[in-house]
Parts: sequence; C-alpha cells; structure tokens
Amino acid sequence: MVKFYESSFSYDYPFPAVSLAYFLRYPNPYAKHVLSTDVIDRRFDANSQRLYTTRLHLKRSKLPPTVLKLLPKGIIGSNSDTGQSYILETSVVDIKEGWMTTETKNLEWTGILSVVEKQSYKRPFQDSDSGHSSVGSSVIGTPGTTEVTTSTTFVSRFGQGGLRAAKRKAETGSPAQDVYSDTSDDSPPQKGFLASWSTSSLQRTIESIGMRRTREALMKSKDGMNVVLGRLRSGGLVEVLEGMRRDHEAMYDPDGPWKRTWRQGRGIQGDD
Repeated sequence: MVKFYESSFSYDYPFPAVSLAYFLRYPNPYAKHVLSTDVIDRRFDANSQRLYTTRLHLKRSKLPPTVLKLLPKGIIGSNSDTGQSYILETSVVDIKEGWMTTETKNLEWTGILSVVEKQSYKRPFQDSDSGHSSVGSSVIGTPGTTEVTTSTTFVSRFGQGGLRAAKRKAETGSPAQDVYSDTSDDSPPQKGFLASWSTSSLQRTIESIGMRRTREALMKSKDGMNVVLGRLRSGGLVEVLEGMRRDHEAMYDPDGPWKRTWRQGRGIQGDD
C-alpha cells in the first residue's frame, strides 16, 4: 500500500537566505528532538555550479503508541524504547539558477513504515533575473520570496513476508512458515497474526498514522525555518550561531527536555 501527501507554501525571504537557513536549521525551538547532524559527503561540481550534500540526522523518536498497539510483541523487541532514529538527507543546490531539491528518508522501522519526503525550493520566475548569487547580509535583507513544494510518500510493507510465503505454498505446494506464528513441533497449532487481521487494512492504518504525524511535523519545520530566517535577517550568521548555542543549551541543560527524557527512561529521579 502507498499513500501520498503534497503541500505548497512560500517563505517571505529570498532564495539565498532560505537555502542557507536550511543547512543551519538545527537546532531550533521547534526541533528540540533533533540530537545531532553529521555531514557524510559534500562536493561541489564546478561544471554545473551545484552543491551536493548528504547528511545524517539523529532524532529523538520512536514508533507512535497507536502503531505499537497494532504490532505483535514478538517483532517489536527492545528497540522500540531506544527513543532514537536516524534520518538520511540528500540535497542539491543550484544557487545560480535559484533552486534546491532535498530528499529525506527514515532508516529505522522501514519494514513497518517507510517515509520519503522530497522538497523543491525555488525563487519565483520574476526574481530569476535579479542577479543575487550570494548569501551575504545584503541579500538576506533583500525583499523576495521562495516557493516550496513538499511531496511525501508513505509505504508500509508490514505483513508482506507472510503473504509471499503463502503465495509460494500455493504455487509449489511446499509448506510455508507463518512468520508471526509459533511453528515448532511441540507447540499446538495457533492462529497466525495475519489470519486475524487484514494485511492491507493494517498497512493503510499505519500509513494514515504516519501521514497525520507528517502534517504536524511540516508545520513545526516551517516554524523552525522562520525562526532561523528571522535570526539571519536581524543579526546575520552571528545571530544564527548564537541562537543555535542557546537552543543547544536549552536541550541539554539539567532541566532540558532531552535530559528529562533520558532520566525518565532510566528511572532516575533528581540529580545524577
């Protein structure tokens, strides 16, 4: 099963400022769940004048409780409580033509729900001949807009392993093992998980939950970008870096949200 979600909006800032803010957006007050960002690869193509970047984000995240309730305990394991997940991000920036494309996808729980988000940033056609090609303070303060289009794909493959096994059994006549049933010789026959649930219905439910969470995340992402853009406009890179420092301290100080989550997960009360 596959679901799609699309949205379009614009920032009231010129493209050079928005493309810079994109790479400086973590941390911000609306993204306190982002624990770290690492650049895996970055290269500049002199012929096309384009910048290619691959980054890895570590976020405080876990499967939604509503999804956990739908899954058999045998496939959840202990990883559901780790509270961390990795997001792979790739991007291409063409500052000369005034566009940027990005793609992010989750690296955890892809068998249950794979989420791929693609975004396109571009300056309006009427601004294409403005000649702005730098990200200095003069450009940050220059009037302009940047159009953003987001397309997100949700794919749940949960249960397809059992369906493939059943298909092989029907085609070859060989026994197929139900991946959610206990098939040992000493165990009594049990009704498999997939026999009591419609696989397609379960996949649609998981995808719908993912879509709802993505809508909420996109709103917070836009708010976070506007915070960074506002800092760029008011004080340039110095203000952005100072804001990042404040946000980082707010996340990791003894009373910060991530520290409280870490303590609660280990049953720690009060000071260490």
